[in-house]
Amino acid sequence: MIDLNIPGIGNIQILHLVLDVNGTLALDGKLLDGIPRAIASISNRLDVHLITADTHGHQDQIDRLLNLTAVRLTPGNEATQKAEYIRSLGGHHCAAIGQGANDALMLSEAFLGIAIISPEGLCTETLKASRVVMPDIYSAFNFLENPLRIVATLRS
Repeated sequence: MIDLNIPGIGNIQILHLVLDVNGTLALDGKLLDGIPRAIASISNRLDVHLITADTHGHQDQIDRLLNLTAVRLTPGNEATQKAEYIRSLGGHHCAAIGQGANDALMLSEAFLGIAIISPEGLCTETLKASRVVMPDIYSAFNFLENPLRIVATLRS
């Protein structure tokens, strides 16, 4: 859990981290370097959830490497499915990270929606739906590992 006391917002407990896979953790269906280690580290504090449309068809391999089982979306309405998943967890207890168009609703439903700039780019709709923007996935994980940075960024 990440326990936050944010001036102007109040006390927030983040329990879940929901991660888009392709474009966020992987490029062209292959995990980015260091992702297994980063996820193992953050999983000491948060329940980690992967959610994917499995664009490249490599999710089984990614699941094995991360020792997780991703939620596979059915084709069509992926953005809505991601948002519904966040709501099912209790969005006010969620952080979510993504960069594609189908991540925008997910980021807006999560208390802490983090958009990242990835090698695939960052959809402007997703940028607008996020609460925080990070230059890459590694910076996003670092941000979550340092809760006072979250407080400093979100205080009003």
